[in-house]
Amino acid sequence: MIQTYSSTIRRKEMDAVLTCMVDEKIGPGEMNVRLTQVVKEFLNIDGCVAFRSPNIALKYALEAIDLPLESGVMISALAPIWQFQTIMALGYKPILLDVSVDTALVFQESVEQGIKNGGRLLLLTHTMGNIPDMDSLLAFGIPIIEDISQSLGAFRHLPPKEDTDEVEIQKAGTMGVYSIMGLEERDIVTGGGGAVLIAPSRREWIVLKHLVEKAPSTDILPDLNSALAFVQLKEFNRNHQIRQDIFEAFQKALMSSRHKTFLRTQNGVSAAYTFPVLLNSGFKDVKQYAARKGVEIGYAFENSVAEYLKEELADCVNAKSLLLRTANFPLYPRLGNSQVSSIIKVLGTLP
Repeated sequence: MIQTYSSTIRRKEMDAVLTCMVDEKIGPGEMNVRLTQVVKEFLNIDGCVAFRSPNIALKYALEAIDLPLESGVMISALAPIWQFQTIMALGYKPILLDVSVDTALVFQESVEQGIKNGGRLLLLTHTMGNIPDMDSLLAFGIPIIEDISQSLGAFRHLPPKEDTDEVEIQKAGTMGVYSIMGLEERDIVTGGGGAVLIAPSRREWIVLKHLVEKAPSTDILPDLNSALAFVQLKEFNRNHQIRQDIFEAFQKALMSSRHKTFLRTQNGVSAAYTFPVLLNSGFKDVKQYAARKGVEIGYAFENSVAEYLKEELADCVNAKSLLLRTANFPLYPRLGNSQVSSIIKVLGTLP
C-alpha cells in the first residue's frame, strides 16, 4: 500500500541525527544555530529562531507584536487545530474565516468580515502550498503572521519597477511581520517536531531577539531535531523539484476524471505540498477504489479547526463542504516511478 504521507528520511538525515547522538550533543546548541543560519540564507531574512513547537513560536510572535490579551486573532476555518487551541490558551479570541471553494484560502471578503467581528491580527495559513492574494490582504493594514509549514518554496511575482523589465519575486515567509515554518511530521520540511519563527525585517528581528535572550532552554529546538531539519532544508531544492514534477503529472491525469484540484497561486508558483482532490462523488467510494489499487488516501483537512468544531461552523459553509469532500493523495519525494504510475492510473479512473 502506498501511504498517504511520508517524511522522506534518507541516509543524510539519519547520519546527521546519529552524529548528534554519538557526540552526545542533543540539546539546543550548534545544530540549532546552523539551522537558523540556513533558513536566513534560504529566505534572505534578517533573523529567525528555532523553537520546540509551532505553539511556542506563535506565543513569541504574539508577544513580539505586543497584541493585547483578548484581542481577536483571525484564522482560516481549515487551519490546523493547534492554531485555534494556542490562541485560546494564550488568552486571545479566535475568529474563524471562511475560505474560497476554488483555493481553500481565506480571501478579501472573509478577512473584511473578520475585522468587523473584532479581528486585529491575521494568522494566515498558506493552505496546500498556495499563496492567497496578498496585496488585498496587506491593504487592510493589520499585522499578518504567515504559516508557511505547507508552502515553503512558494513565491509570487512582484510588478516590475519603473524603467526595468526585471521581475522580482517575494517568497512565502517574507510578507508578514513574522512567519512560522512548522517542522512537524507532516510539514513540508520536518525536524520530527518544532518550528522556526521568522522575522523578515530588521525591526521585527530586534524585538524578537530581545525576547529570545530571556527564553528558557526548554523553549528552544534541540540539536537532534535541528540536525534533521537542517539536512532537509539543504536538500529542499532537489526535493521541491521532484514534488513539482509529480504534481504536474498527477494534475494532468486528474483532467481525465470528473474531479478537480485547487487553483494554484496566481501570478506566482505554489509549493507541491501534497495532491488534494475535490471529489464529485462520495469520499468512502473513492477511498475504497484507491485502496483496491494499492493507494491510501485520507481527508485533506483532518486535524483542522473545521473538523474539531464541526457543527459550530455555521458561518463557514465553504470550509465545511471542503472538509467532507477533499481527499489527499500521496505526493512526496520518496515515491518511485512505479508508485507514481500507479497513482496516475488511479487519478485518471476515479469513480
